[in-house]
Amino acid sequence: MDYILIFGLILAVVLLWDKNKRLEKRLDNAVTSFQDVIDDLRENFAAGGADNAAAGRSIATPASKITPAAPLAEVEPEAEILPEPERKDEPALAAAAYAAPAEEVQTAQAAPEPAPSDPPAPENYTAEEITHSRFNFDFEDIFGRRLPIWAGGFALAIAGIFLVRYSIEAGLVTPTVRVIMSFAFGVLLLAGAEAAYRYEDRVRDPRVRQALAGAGLATLYGAFYLAGTAYGLIGAGTAFVGLAAVTAAAIALSFRFGLPCAVIGLVGGFAAPMLVDSDSSNIPLLSFYLALVTGGLTWAGQSQGRSWMGYAALAAGLGWGVLMMVAGVSSASDFAALGIYLVVLGSVLPAFLHSKGGPSLPKLAAGGIATLQIAVLVSNAGFDMLTWGLYLLIGAALSGLGWRYPDLRLGTLVGAGLGLWLLAIWPDPITRDFVIVAGAMAAIFAGMPLFYQWRGKAGLTDLAQLSAVAAGIAALSYVRFGSWGEAPSEPQLAASFAALALLPVAAYAFIWMRREEDDTRRSLILLAPAALMLFAALLMLTPAWLAPVMAAIIALALAAMWWKREAMALQMAAWTGAIGTLIALFVTPGFEAELTRLGSVALANTDTPHNVIRALIRWGASLLPFLTMALLGRNKAAQSAGEIFAVALTYGLIAQVIPSMALAWVAAIGAMALYMWQNAREAAWGTALIIAAFWAVVPVLVWLTAGAEAVAGMPFMADAAVSLRDMGLKIAPTAAALGLMIYAGTQRPISFRAAMMVGIGILAAVVIHSLYKQVWGIETVLAFEHYAMGERTIWQAGLLALAFGASKLLPQIPALKDMAKPVALALIAVSLGHFLWFTLILHNPLMSVQHVGPTPVANWLTLAYVTAIAGLWLALSLASDAWQAKLRIAADIATMVLIGLLAYSLLRHVFAGSVLTSLGIGQNESLLISLLGIVLALAYLAWGSVQNARSWRIGSLVLMLGAVGKVFLVDAAVLDGLLRIASFMALGFSLIGIGWVYSRQLSNRDKAAALENEAEPEAEAAT
Repeated sequence: MDYILIFGLILAVVLLWDKNKRLEKRLDNAVTSFQDVIDDLRENFAAGGADNAAAGRSIATPASKITPAAPLAEVEPEAEILPEPERKDEPALAAAAYAAPAEEVQTAQAAPEPAPSDPPAPENYTAEEITHSRFNFDFEDIFGRRLPIWAGGFALAIAGIFLVRYSIEAGLVTPTVRVIMSFAFGVLLLAGAEAAYRYEDRVRDPRVRQALAGAGLATLYGAFYLAGTAYGLIGAGTAFVGLAAVTAAAIALSFRFGLPCAVIGLVGGFAAPMLVDSDSSNIPLLSFYLALVTGGLTWAGQSQGRSWMGYAALAAGLGWGVLMMVAGVSSASDFAALGIYLVVLGSVLPAFLHSKGGPSLPKLAAGGIATLQIAVLVSNAGFDMLTWGLYLLIGAALSGLGWRYPDLRLGTLVGAGLGLWLLAIWPDPITRDFVIVAGAMAAIFAGMPLFYQWRGKAGLTDLAQLSAVAAGIAALSYVRFGSWGEAPSEPQLAASFAALALLPVAAYAFIWMRREEDDTRRSLILLAPAALMLFAALLMLTPAWLAPVMAAIIALALAAMWWKREAMALQMAAWTGAIGTLIALFVTPGFEAELTRLGSVALANTDTPHNVIRALIRWGASLLPFLTMALLGRNKAAQSAGEIFAVALTYGLIAQVIPSMALAWVAAIGAMALYMWQNAREAAWGTALIIAAFWAVVPVLVWLTAGAEAVAGMPFMADAAVSLRDMGLKIAPTAAALGLMIYAGTQRPISFRAAMMVGIGILAAVVIHSLYKQVWGIETVLAFEHYAMGERTIWQAGLLALAFGASKLLPQIPALKDMAKPVALALIAVSLGHFLWFTLILHNPLMSVQHVGPTPVANWLTLAYVTAIAGLWLALSLASDAWQAKLRIAADIATMVLIGLLAYSLLRHVFAGSVLTSLGIGQNESLLISLLGIVLALAYLAWGSVQNARSWRIGSLVLMLGAVGKVFLVDAAVLDGLLRIASFMALGFSLIGIGWVYSRQLSNRDKAAALENEAEPEAEAAT
């Protein structure tokens, strides 16, 4: 194999090399010819030329015959014409030069092309502006000038911290000396920054002072932390004052030296407690320290218009909160300090980070993380009432400040979230304590937003907080004290739910009075939780099976509000209430048994009068909201959606009392009635039609399953067909509805009627095929072998007869005349496909056991193949003129193949009998097969000659070559004597005859082509 591949590659290289050489030779010849033309023209112009006509004649004459004429006047010699670069179209240029008149050539020579010039420079731009008009990455400027200075400043800060750490680990100096050295190093760095600032004319780089100042600040942070926390050289108050002074200095120097100073210094301040080891931790001092660092960075970033710096500080500060909590918090002072620290980071500091459009994601994230940390802190401290009192006092203070400073309302939101979290994790609270705390939280965190709404100053966040607090307290109350279905009624919890629902209801009442219901977000934030809590309150007072009724009350109230005032929020609320009614129907007891009544399999012992009455109440209540939406819908989309649900639920309501065997007809009759009297409500009658069609799905799926297995090779037995009962109760209703819609839908688009026709066609095919299968009654493999060939053949012929009838009868019906050709072609395609797959491929009598009949010619084979050929030509006759020309050759080929197979099968039948596979092929049969091929080839040739059909002549040639090959390779090997001579003589004469006929055919074709070519110039001249 490798040698063959190598040889092939060598051969390819040789061929390409030869082709390349030929192309080079042709190119050289073209260049030489073009150069000769240029030389002739140059000699002619150098001699002066003759007159224009003579010049034109001389130029049009070949180069070898050009004779220069005497010059008429002195002319200035022209510039030497240089040959142009080689081009692929040089032969064409050379021919054009010979044919061009002299005047054009002289004009072309006298007007040389202008020399190419550089494009004009852009106007009104300086060289520097042009250079910097786009981004230019300068590696040396970034990595050689910018980054090293900033990195150096940070490195100095780290160096100072590590220097102190090294002195501690090595024991070189006393703690006092260590702290003094830290202070001295920090002050020297700040002095260096000031010197760089004062001598700017010498330094000429502001980043030097920024780096030095940042490093000095970081060192001073570490020094104060060591003095106050690690060694106790100064008291906590002194350390706090020192840290505050360093923070103030960092903020001040950021305005003097620039923002990088604050960034480097404050980042170093965050890193100092981690890089410097201390013997003990002081949570209050560390909390105050970190709060100052975070606050300073936040204030500096906000003042200089860089809020990202504040967000980064919040992230670092919250991270330190996690570390301190993990390290361990035990004393009351530690709890207080860390709690205040987290409240500041979660509420106060984010309030300074202004953003447009409400709270930003970083703000909410900071509040959420701080809330979670405080919740853990409070849970570790114990859920006593004193702790709750302190929390509620902080929440009340934040709420009060939110009225005066709206930016601080985010802190109230954080406090509300924290309170809900603490209520959720409160272990085994006393009922009285839980009610007191929950009531106080509702008054603080939901009452204050309601006050804002009353004054017209509530924002979207305030309304969201109001709804979230009310709904959250209600949910947590039921989780803590609810019975979850054990108690038949819970009036106290129902009253609490209703009271909490009044908060968002009152807030929405102000929106309704001010006619602001078009504000979708504000309305939905209040309506959704209010409706949910009221529904829950009603559900606590009634049995569980009445849940759809209670939900329908809320849904109808919302629908009434939408009908009163058109607004997107009210429409969404009404739809949400309707969907909630449906969900209540699905999830409450009894639905499983009610659902089974929608089909043909109902649960036993569920159809008692008591259960039926319950089901009617539940389904009727679920129907009312959607029926209201369908009847009162203000737009087409809402109306259509309401119709879909209303029809489906109406069917479910009827199914609770009507036997299942009649439900398909109920749905079909409903679809027909709606189509006739409410034709514009397409969603309504379409839904009813789909429900009726679902009944037909099961038997059709069974039929399709058996059909799929038949396609795979398993016989389709009669017991897999659709039964007469299913035809009448499940398939007939859908077919009747489709038929009525086609008959009464003449005003609808043809695509609608075509879809209905396709549906009827599918159902009709299933029914007719099932009836046909039941007539034959083939239920065993033995019966399939005896009768399947006849069954398939008659089915195929019947489909073709239906196609022929459709092509003739449907055009006479005005409503169906446009469907004539599509229906006929579809039936033909099914017939031919059925024959191709089942008769030729899967169950071909030449390859499988299939009885074709006792008579040699009058059998199922002849009918099957003749029907297939007739189907081909019927389809060709129905095709358009453009498609007929394209498909005729394919039809000719298919016809020749089918005739050949039929002839071979009939020959086999003569020798083998009804089962073609019962005997092997003998010598005599083999010879007759060859003879049959030759005879068929001659017949194809004769037909092609008579019809002037080239495809038949080519088919004849192919078949003849195959027969000849078989004679030479197979038949001649087993023959001897006169039989061999006779066979070869017959073959020889046949081949001669074929050759003679082909020569006549080709000669006639050439003469016709010649006459056609001679007639074309005469026709053009006459024109």
